[in-house]
Amino acid sequence: MVTTMTIAQLLDDPAQRAFLTRLAREYIWWKSPSEALAYPHRVVAQAMDLGTWDDVLALEEHLGPSLLREVLVRAEAGWFHPRSWHFWHYRLGVVPPGEAVPPLPKRRIP
Repeated sequence: MVTTMTIAQLLDDPAQRAFLTRLAREYIWWKSPSEALAYPHRVVAQAMDLGTWDDVLALEEHLGPSLLREVLVRAEAGWFHPRSWHFWHYRLGVVPPGEAVPPLPKRRIP
């Protein structure tokens, strides 16, 4: 079910909330699902970074490419490893084949 909803709207949909709760339980294991879902972009990013191929397909089906692109744009330092960062930029068409992927986000110390 590809959607154009925001993550906040997804949390209001029981089926989508169940999907995000499953991701939170599996990929943010050090927090309770309700604590993890306070930061839904982080939950999705963690699944994008560490997920299996089945998770990749489920993310695309449930969230759609525009929301996954939003997660990339909002990513913070440490959310992605280089391999998955490159994979998602090419998979979602953020960067055309053969062009350079933007650098990973870096921590900024004021």
